[in-house]
Amino acid sequence: MHGRDLSSLVGNLRAFEAWMRTVHVFCVLIYPLLMIGLRINFSCMWSIKDELAFFNDAIRISSIESLMTRVCGRYYAFQPKNDSTKHVSVPNSRNALIGTKTEKWCKELLSQIARDNNLHAVNGVICEEIGLSRMSPADLAFCTSEASIQRPENIKLIFEIKMGIVNNYLYDDDFNFKFCGDYNTHKGTPSLLRSDSMLKAIGKSINLRVDSSKGKRIPIVILGNSPIASSYVKKVDCLKKSGVIQKFISLYPNPTERDFISSTPDKGFETYDSPSKIEKYLSRLLNSEMNYFSTMMSNRDLGHIISMASTESTDELKGQRFIELLNL
Repeated sequence: MHGRDLSSLVGNLRAFEAWMRTVHVFCVLIYPLLMIGLRINFSCMWSIKDELAFFNDAIRISSIESLMTRVCGRYYAFQPKNDSTKHVSVPNSRNALIGTKTEKWCKELLSQIARDNNLHAVNGVICEEIGLSRMSPADLAFCTSEASIQRPENIKLIFEIKMGIVNNYLYDDDFNFKFCGDYNTHKGTPSLLRSDSMLKAIGKSINLRVDSSKGKRIPIVILGNSPIASSYVKKVDCLKKSGVIQKFISLYPNPTERDFISSTPDKGFETYDSPSKIEKYLSRLLNSEMNYFSTMMSNRDLGHIISMASTESTDELKGQRFIELLNL
């Protein structure tokens, strides 16, 4: 073999070796990461796996007695509907753990949407000026900085999170958590199905609206992971129309195989099945110049304000003037 041919062969072998190294790196490192990314993209809405992950993580730092309730010698997340035992309740210690889990979960889900709008998703936001105290902070907010203490003008969207364990689970004899039925099979009332959760979310939103005029430009969204009860259908639509709350959203697309309320007639409550739908709605909300206003006055006084506002040259200036006159 001539020297030139040998040199060419060596060069080709080295090129092949470099190519194989590239393939190896792709297969071992890059491809798995891409697959993880795809799995996150397609399965990032709330599901049974998130609830099982919660229990499997929580059992490492808590006892089974602090996570589940004992029924007929076995541990369940909730008392099964077919059980007649009286006075069975869910351990209170579980509420704090799942509360922390769901607030972080929502932050992870929504952080990219915040970044796309040049904002930060921040848990536990405090702003005394609009009624977000250390005892009652915003569960999650989109802000112009990552600080937990914020000024009103830097808060662009407030989320109140009312999520929890929705389905029922059994802790079996092999020390594993097993799904054993959706919310129709147990006696618990999870997430937005629970009346006191709805009332707390509504009450906190009203406090934010009336505490200071500085909070009247900030949209409020309630996040849950269950349907709502039929008794709240008209209420959530009324709250949306009045501007107190912009929307109640469930992040659990398929909580049961039975029929359930997935949305209300005026979209005061909706169930979202993909991050893209959440992104579309929240981005539109963030880019809308909105004002909350509420008043009770005579037709004569209201007509006088409308007449004064109508002298402005554009619809936007008319609206701005109208709000200013209402707040005098």
